[in-house]
Amino acid sequence: MKQRIYKNKSYFILFIGVLSVSTGAIWIRLAMDEAKPLIIALYRLAFSALLSIFMAMVVGKKQTKPFGAKSIALIVLSGFFLAMHFASWISSLELTSVSSSVVLVSTTPLWVAILSPVLLKEPVNRRFYTGMILAMLGGVIIAMNENCVLDRTGLACAVVEKKASLTGLALALTGAWMGAGYMLIGRKLSAQIDTARYTASVYAIAAVILFLVVFFNGDSLTGYSSRTWLLFFAMATIPQILGHTVLNYSLQSLPATTVSLALLGEPVGSTVLAMVFLKEFPTMLQVVGGILILVGISYAVLYNRPINAA
Repeated sequence: MKQRIYKNKSYFILFIGVLSVSTGAIWIRLAMDEAKPLIIALYRLAFSALLSIFMAMVVGKKQTKPFGAKSIALIVLSGFFLAMHFASWISSLELTSVSSSVVLVSTTPLWVAILSPVLLKEPVNRRFYTGMILAMLGGVIIAMNENCVLDRTGLACAVVEKKASLTGLALALTGAWMGAGYMLIGRKLSAQIDTARYTASVYAIAAVILFLVVFFNGDSLTGYSSRTWLLFFAMATIPQILGHTVLNYSLQSLPATTVSLALLGEPVGSTVLAMVFLKEFPTMLQVVGGILILVGISYAVLYNRPINAA
């Protein structure tokens, strides 16, 4: 009985984690009423860095051994990838729908698995490539949404240029690639550096990189309303700190595969929240493409070793 209650509690906590990360795109869209994408990315990472440093001091393992030169170089590179991940993904939300953006950026585990055999010497199962093909097909269908309509009468396409929307999709995919770089380095360093210390360091470096980009770009760092500052803080605390902390906690009581598959609920959660709070409804092509991508990732995760974020 106690074991069943503990298991149910673990699944409830996992649900809270997925729901928390699903709110990220909503906070970002609301903040876009006043702030530019790079400013949003900067403050999300800056607040996340401050909170992560505090958590590392409180709950992190005491580690007095300094980072080696190679580790420092990899941490800086990881910070660059993370900065570009948020810069690309958040910029995509200004140009395309929440559902398309979040689904495409959620393909990160596929790119991690593709590069793992080369960079980490981790082989992948042949069935993984079936999942990858399904996901790629889903991505093509989502891209078709910019020029095509799927309804009861069938598929109708027109030659209409929507460069902004296609750029948004490309930015979301770039965000997935950058996220893969961040995850691969995190996996490589996970055995050498305490997770809390690594996370705090990478967030801080990513924030500094984005600060330099924003500074040289001439964007204003101040002058935002209290509502926007609250949104900056909310996107750092709820999806970033609470969401990912809870997901890491779930790995202690649930199989990694279960947590990996549950993370596929983020695009679904983000889409539902966008429908409720932003009145943004996905098209039939976005639904079909999104389902194919999620099924493809699920298949790849089930038939390959679990892919976990650092």
